[in-house]
Amino acid sequence: MPIYEYQCRKCGVRFERVQKFSDEPLKICPECGGTVHRLLQPVGIIFKGSGFYVTDHRGSSSTTSTGKKSGKESGSSEKSDGD
Repeated sequence: MPIYEYQCRKCGVRFERVQKFSDEPLKICPECGGTVHRLLQPVGIIFKGSGFYVTDHRGSSSTTSTGKKSGKESGSSEKSDGD
């Protein structure tokens, strides 16, 4: 069951409630009795598989057909040409 966060419009208190998807959202603050609104929270994302972390090794697609690596090496040669 998801955890929803609410904030009171009157007193500003923030609280969380575990509710089912089918449950109606809360409307009354448990502290002061004022109206509350549900806050939007970011969703947790889990990336599974290879290639998402810095420690993963890149495949052979990171090199060009001549065997030179793309990236900083090609950028540094452009700087030396401008000097």
